[in-house]
Amino acid sequence: MTLTDELKDILYQKGAALVGVGNMKGVAACDYSCGVAVAMPVPKHIARDLQTAPTKEYYDMYYSMNSQLDEIVTAGEEFLRNKGYNAFAQTRDRVRIEDGHISRLPHKTVAARAGLGWIGKNCLLVTERYGSAVRLSSLLTDAPLECNDPIIESKCGLCKLCVMNCPAKALQGTLWRAGMKRRELVDVDRCYEKQLEIMFRETGIKQDLCGKCFATCTFTKKYLEG
Repeated sequence: MTLTDELKDILYQKGAALVGVGNMKGVAACDYSCGVAVAMPVPKHIARDLQTAPTKEYYDMYYSMNSQLDEIVTAGEEFLRNKGYNAFAQTRDRVRIEDGHISRLPHKTVAARAGLGWIGKNCLLVTERYGSAVRLSSLLTDAPLECNDPIIESKCGLCKLCVMNCPAKALQGTLWRAGMKRRELVDVDRCYEKQLEIMFRETGIKQDLCGKCFATCTFTKKYLEG
């Protein structure tokens, strides 16, 4: 069994549903040669509810799943370090959100380079299996892992369901390609403010969560119908 296979086995055993490895060379925000992306699906009933409005159950799942993802990538970091390699799990306590509501190296960037999916018109990762109904995390390393082919172009085509269903009207409807700036896809400030408004109105919780753009995605609907 290769080092890559051993690592993937550990991540799957810990609860990852999707695992990919991407070549991170040339990415200015990354000091490591490889990025490992992991994904877990949002439960179908929660995603269905989000087609109407955010819920307290979604809020609870959001935090519990993020904690589980932290545990998954931390296990991967420990495995690689024990093998003698440098590794850095991008857990919530380590990732700093900068001005503009963005991290230095978003998980979805790693995930696209690792072949898990592309960036949709909703500015979120879209996977073939689960659509955009996934939570992500990532792990960076200098270990000589076998990399997947990156996805560098959108597969959204002419679909604009997320754009039409966005309560904030914040999505530009632009087809993504690798290297594109986020502002070409979404007005982040407009999205953030509307998420706060909707979540508080529906649940009484002050948190920027909405979910309608990923719940109404065509690929998400295929997952929900499967």
